[in-house]
Formats: sequence, C-alpha cells, structure tokens
Amino acid sequence: MRRGQVQINIVCVIAAAATTLSCASGAADPKAPTSNNARTYTATRAASSSTDRLPKPSSKPSPKLSTLQLAGQRVIYSYRGRTPPASLLQRIRRGEAAGVMFFKGNISSRTQIRKVIAELQKANKQSPVRAPLLMMTDQEGGLVRRLSGAPFLSQKQIGGASHPVTAASQAGTGAGQNLRGVGMNVNLAPVLDVYRKHGDFDDQFQRSYSTNPKTVADLGAAFITAQQHTGVAATGKHFPGLGAAAAKQNTDMVPVTLHLSANTLRTVDEPPYQAAIGAGIQLIMVSWATYPSLDPHRPAGLSPTIVQNELRKRFGFKGVTITDALEAGGLKAFGSTSRRGVLAAGAGMDLLLYSAQNVNEGIGGLNALVSALRSGRLNSAAFSASAQRVMALRSSVASTY
Repeated sequence: MRRGQVQINIVCVIAAAATTLSCASGAADPKAPTSNNARTYTATRAASSSTDRLPKPSSKPSPKLSTLQLAGQRVIYSYRGRTPPASLLQRIRRGEAAGVMFFKGNISSRTQIRKVIAELQKANKQSPVRAPLLMMTDQEGGLVRRLSGAPFLSQKQIGGASHPVTAASQAGTGAGQNLRGVGMNVNLAPVLDVYRKHGDFDDQFQRSYSTNPKTVADLGAAFITAQQHTGVAATGKHFPGLGAAAAKQNTDMVPVTLHLSANTLRTVDEPPYQAAIGAGIQLIMVSWATYPSLDPHRPAGLSPTIVQNELRKRFGFKGVTITDALEAGGLKAFGSTSRRGVLAAGAGMDLLLYSAQNVNEGIGGLNALVSALRSGRLNSAAFSASAQRVMALRSSVASTY
C-alpha cells in the first residue's frame, strides 16, 4: 500500500438506542500528504477541519456490532507460551478482539508462529468483523527484535551509516517482508525519539537514530515509507518523545516526568512525528511519561490535551493511536489495567495494549470498556470514531490468510 493511502475506509455510526456500530466501505483521501510535502505539512493544514477527509458511506449492507464487539475493536490481547489459549480464540470468533501482540516467548520458529497466526486469522473469519486481525510485534532492529531476521542494524547504526537514508529504507523493507512472511501486519516501530546523551534510555539499546531532529525525521520517514510499501503498518513511538529520558527513566518500571519546555518539545522532539505523518504513518504510540509543559496532571497517553490537541489537532494525525503497555509501572497511580484502559480510551487512544501476556487482562479491559460505554463515562460518538479508525486500519493491512 502506498504511503498516505488508505485502501478501505469504514464509516461507523453508533445507534444510541441499540449501541451498535454500522460500517460501510468508502473512498481513500486524495489529499493525504506524500514524502514531497512531508516537511511542509504544517500546523495550519493539520489544524484544518477533518470533515473533508472522512470517507463517504456506501450503499452496501452493513454488519452491526454488539457493545462487546464494538469495545473489542479497541483491545489488543497477549498470551504466554507458544499456543493461543482457547479463551483468546473464543473472543476472536465472537468479534471481541482487534488483534494480538507477540513476544519472543510466543515464537519458537518461523514455521510455528506462521501456523499460530493462521489459526488466529481462521478464527477471525468466523467473526462478524470482516477484516484481518492486527498481528503485531516490536521489530525495531538490532537488539530489539522479537522475530529472527531483518532488520539487522539498530536504529543508531542506521543513523551512523555512510548512506543512512538508504539504510533506513532497506531496514523498513526488510522488517516488512520479514513480518509479512509469517503473517504479521503491524510493526511497533520505528522509534522516533531524539536521544540526548550516550547511554540514556533510548541510546543504551541503540533505539534512536540520532540526537539531530532532522536526521531522526528523515530516517524515520524512510523506514516508514519502505515498510508500509510491503503491506505492514508502521508505528511511530513514543509521542511526544522520550529522547530526553535518562537511562533509569523507564516508564515500564517507574513514573517518569520530563521537564521540557513546550518549545523544546515542538522544535526537538515532535518534528519526527510531523515527518512521519507526512509520510503516511498508520499508527502512533503515545508515551507514558508526564510532560508538565503540556499537561502537568496526566501521562501523555492518558491526557486528552496531548492526544487530542497536540497530536490530532496540532499535527492533524488521522490514523490510529495505540497505548504503550497498560501494565507499565509508570501508571501505578492510576489503578488497575482495566481502569487505565478506560482512562486511555477517554483520552482518545484508539488501541489499548494489554501486554502482560495474560488473556484475562484483555478480557477485563474489554468488560471495563463496555461498562464505561453503557454508563456514559465514555462518549459514544468518540468511541465510534475510534472503532472506525481501527477497522479502517484492519481493512488496509496485508493478510496472508
């Protein structure tokens, strides 16, 4: 799929009386930015009305989703071991799952994980949601790879290559072909953080291209473009940027606050995301760090100010937002993972990543979403819009099965 292009969009209308979702295919947006205008994709264009980019409804019959199925479009599950549990397959058959995230412990060989993904997608064909499941993993390159094979170079090695843009493009193509070869269709990469010092949070595992925002922007856009040409969606992370985090400021473990001015965030940390949006990136993962200059009260992924105003309105991102791991230690002040999922959904996060490798965690999150939707704690129109974006993504990605 060409960057910036959505092959199938889905318009969703929530019926207040029945709380169902009606979906129909529509046309792609001809105004989506390309790499030629990535640098000129300004806040002015980004802040313009999104109504001109909404897909048009078709007259085709529309499947209707129950409240549980609607909520399921927000949930990414994970499990332990090499065999998907029956409870996960059951949820998939019911249409109560958007996708699955895989870890190294789920994979013993390419043949094994290919068979697992085929089994999951076969179960999905019995569901009322007529689109492939999102099959995702972290395949950044270098030390951070869940699946053996490309990309072999780390992002820092790519940044230091003699021809870095070419190296980034080759890594994107390699990642996409590698993942698609086993049936995966989403990569939780590239990292778009602009690291600051040797050995800091990103640099200790060579996860950042550079300390230069323009370099990160150029190489990230090259990786994204090349990977998405293979039919595998890319995910930029961790908006608005974790590049200033010190080595021990790991949101997976502890709460992290980054005292950066809004000007620093907007001139150093955020430009790679603007370039990624210009390159047509399909997903953006939002950080669990707190940024007091933007929102002093909540981590970015729980902040409507950051998700809705900074990412959606300021930069005009129309794709899918995805949380980092909901069980992260950085969120310990915000209750259970189920409660965190509701808060994230309320902030505008589309996909909720239940990555503790326990299907029951995802089921608990699903039930919490249903309760919040039925009680009115979550806005039904906003919930519908999130499901619309996820289903459009599901319809656009490659599926081998």
